[in-house]
Amino acid sequence: MNNVIGSLLVLCFLPLVCAWTTGYFRHKQLGSVDNKHPRTQCLELTGAGARAVAAQANSWEALALFSATLLAAFVSGLDMNSIASLCMVFAALRTAYIGFYIANIDSLRSLVFIAGFGICMYIFYLALNVPAAA
Repeated sequence: MNNVIGSLLVLCFLPLVCAWTTGYFRHKQLGSVDNKHPRTQCLELTGAGARAVAAQANSWEALALFSATLLAAFVSGLDMNSIASLCMVFAALRTAYIGFYIANIDSLRSLVFIAGFGICMYIFYLALNVPAAA
């Protein structure tokens, strides 16, 4: 269970890591970090900076999907230890996804996205097929 919770914790921090990365690019590309209007300033970013903004948005979306996946697994009574390895792989894939996104390696980014999405769908499948308690 600790690995599942640890994976969720990693996923919670990834959007923040992207935000910090975006701050770096705002300073580098635009000369300053505007904390009064950060979203407006982010719209001015190009290249890797713009991709960091997009990676942050996608990280929030992935966190929502992963959270729903874990909720389904928990509610169904699925043994959480049985999905611990899948959760750790998902967290690793999402970390790689951000790197690929910012580095503009789109084919690997898409492959990693599909693999991560597949893991969530597989966990949902497992949750839907937990034998009923006697």
